Amino acid sequence: MPTNTDLSLPAIVQTFVTSGELNREDAIRAVRDAADRKKPIVTHMLERQLVDPLELAVACSNQYGLSLVDLDAVDISIEVQQLIPEEMMRKLMAVPLFQIGGALFIAVSDPHFGFELGDIKVTTKLVPEPVIVEHDKLCKMVFGADRGEDVATGLVISSTSHTQDLVVGTATLQKKDEDDDDEVIDVTKFVNELLSHAIRKGVSDIHIEPYEKILRVRFRIDGILQVVSMPPKGISRKLTSRIKVMSELNSSERRIPQDGRIHFQMGEDKFIDFRVNTLPTLYGEKIVMRILDSDTASLGIENLGFSPKQKSDLLEAISVPDGMVLVTGPTGSGKTVSLYACLNLLNSSEKNISTAEDPAEIQVAGINQVNINEKVGLTFASALRAFLRQDPDIIMVGEIRDLPTAEISIKAAQTGHLVLSTLHTNSAPETLTRLLNMGIPPFNIASTVHLIVAQRLGRRLCKHCKRPADIPHDTLTQMGFEESELDTLTIYEAVGCGQCSNGYKGRVGIYQVMPISENMEKLVMENGNAIELAALAQTEGISDLRQSALEKVREGITTIDEVERVTKD
Repeated sequence: MPTNTDLSLPAIVQTFVTSGELNREDAIRAVRDAADRKKPIVTHMLERQLVDPLELAVACSNQYGLSLVDLDAVDISIEVQQLIPEEMMRKLMAVPLFQIGGALFIAVSDPHFGFELGDIKVTTKLVPEPVIVEHDKLCKMVFGADRGEDVATGLVISSTSHTQDLVVGTATLQKKDEDDDDEVIDVTKFVNELLSHAIRKGVSDIHIEPYEKILRVRFRIDGILQVVSMPPKGISRKLTSRIKVMSELNSSERRIPQDGRIHFQMGEDKFIDFRVNTLPTLYGEKIVMRILDSDTASLGIENLGFSPKQKSDLLEAISVPDGMVLVTGPTGSGKTVSLYACLNLLNSSEKNISTAEDPAEIQVAGINQVNINEKVGLTFASALRAFLRQDPDIIMVGEIRDLPTAEISIKAAQTGHLVLSTLHTNSAPETLTRLLNMGIPPFNIASTVHLIVAQRLGRRLCKHCKRPADIPHDTLTQMGFEESELDTLTIYEAVGCGQCSNGYKGRVGIYQVMPISENMEKLVMENGNAIELAALAQTEGISDLRQSALEKVREGITTIDEVERVTKD
């Protein structure tokens, strides 16, 4: 019989023990009682009212990675209500909220039932997507209690939000008559709150998406999109118009995509820029706003996650007055931040630095930044030609997309200039073969490219709630860990708490830093392929992306799940 000190508590229960809302003895008793009753622990806690329903909903949302919805803020259509019989709703304690395509979003208060919705799939022919709601509100809805006439903002809070975030936007989007002139002011306040909230949360992108019956707002936090708000569908056009006005776009043009920029004041002396893009869709214009925080430009290389050897190789490459340094990876992998970390080290009154970008996301004093505009003929290649007549020392090209840009970049690197740029390839060795495939002669590549950085961004474990994971040794050795290190190796897993997003907070860079050695130059000259170059890199002690990611796992910075997610290609 286990004692009170050696019983392992479920993570959802441990959350309340850690926060002090449950003492350990009551928690252990609850776990045992739930087991005796053969009921899920969440259901038992709800029925015995051991914790506040809202607090439990927030904890379940964090723990199980499900969005948290305020039922009082959702106006369910009659068509959706009729998709599921009342008997089934009461049996499963689940209510349909809204449909998007082939998905039916289902409100549940216990995640255990959220993953057992097979009957709903059979009945509706739709894929059930569970979201978490407060148990007391769900009971009122399931058993027919009066919910009242007022429909609030339609606010949906993601699993990353804290309890206090439930009030965001509720004061600014009350339903009004269509002829009420104050509604514009309310939309203005909502947009300002939305932008401020995104900045405070460390969001990278905001997505505003109109559908047939709903309007959805999502944040990309630590690389993952999460629903945070569902304003009334009726304000969609006014919301779009307000954002267009702030972005200095044409509010009357709804047929074509548009690009703009918002210069938003956050506090008395802090300004944040948003890059705005609109896209016409079936039910209105989708808007994506990328947050361009210039503070990221001041990040030092030591803060980006390079190992000491990788950092040393990179600093050596950018200290050379000519040649080319390339950074590669998919969109959103942090290439721009890495390039600007290098430019910040090089930026001085003695250097003439010019950049060509599409667009310039981070503004830095002392660097001449050019926005590419292909409509008027200002391409990467034409900007580079102009740079070469401007007495440059260092040139940064936002992306090498085609042969003309590659050729002029190589020429600049061969004539006494340091060139920094990016490509979209999966690994450092593949970058060399990409240049060969573009049509650059092997000799020019071998003599010009000094170093290539391939990178990804992985989510960083929350230091407040991470815990050791119990993973079989066979699984670890299959992933790439050495048998000899397993006895002393501690690997952590994500848990989730009030200070993080599903057990993660922030991101860390994962890198493959490959200096071009003499042997690599020879292999390039012989038209070696990416597989041969990768094998040579391994013999020279260069870690690939997966090996670098596993090192972050050894250090307790991230999880095996993140390694699989970011290095699966």
